[in-house]
Amino acid sequence: MLSPIVLFVYNRPEHTQKTVESLQKNFLAEESDLFIFSDGPKNDLDVVKVQEVRNYIKKISGFKSTAISEKDKNLGLANSIISGVTDIVNKFGKIIVLEDDMISSPYFLEFMNEALDIYGNEKKVISIHGYIYPIKNKLKEKLPETFFLKGADCWGWATWKRGWNLFEPDGGKLLRELEERNLLHEFDFNGSYPYSNMLRRQIAGQNDSWAIRWYASAFLRDKLTLYPRESLIQNIGLDNSGTHAGNSYLKETALVKEKIEISRIPAEENVTAKKILARYFKSAKPGLIKRIINKMSLK
Repeated sequence: MLSPIVLFVYNRPEHTQKTVESLQKNFLAEESDLFIFSDGPKNDLDVVKVQEVRNYIKKISGFKSTAISEKDKNLGLANSIISGVTDIVNKFGKIIVLEDDMISSPYFLEFMNEALDIYGNEKKVISIHGYIYPIKNKLKEKLPETFFLKGADCWGWATWKRGWNLFEPDGGKLLRELEERNLLHEFDFNGSYPYSNMLRRQIAGQNDSWAIRWYASAFLRDKLTLYPRESLIQNIGLDNSGTHAGNSYLKETALVKEKIEISRIPAEENVTAKKILARYFKSAKPGLIKRIINKMSLK
């Protein structure tokens, strides 16, 4: 059975339409059930845009079925995702998750469903991810078609009920364990990416990121996420439409143009991949990394 797809939307009708149109072009779209969670407006200014999105999603076709959940009040992205993912994964046992600013390759659903089937009984693996950072081609050549990294991620992903059951919503508890086990340097991708600062800001109420708690939950349980060498997701949320601006990022991630062949590999972190990504984080333009961090902090 194919995994249900869950899409979280809010107040960006153009982004939502692009996300859905790319998803409709996926080879398994017509055989997949789509669940859409529409959060309520934060204030009077958001009412019109939220309604535009809702008018659009009610007309969506191209899937086996489409179910829409509209909230009267604003839950916020974190609470919306946590409750929505919990609801669907508990009913179906597995889930594919997208937000309203993620363009998918036509091969995205195939990759996710195949990987969910292959690693469904591998308890070491907590999730599947569709996005990979735009590292240089010469470095990509050193990577296999798919590989594992410790932790979890948030830009086009999938998991099982057994994986999501490990999600710990208490950021303070996660940080204390990281400190007690002296894992902060490794948690920060060997000092190349300020994940621990994101977690501290979440604890302080300066962001409401579910994603940093998802990553920490998986990391502390020594769980792995499967990544593709070529990206199946392009994030279009950094284009001046949201809180954080900057459209140069959009040109940096190319979508894979052919099917990714998945074969079962040992469930262990790829040391070479981690070094390559750490090098990317250290060498990337500070403005780009800052925008990515800001974007992830909202999730």
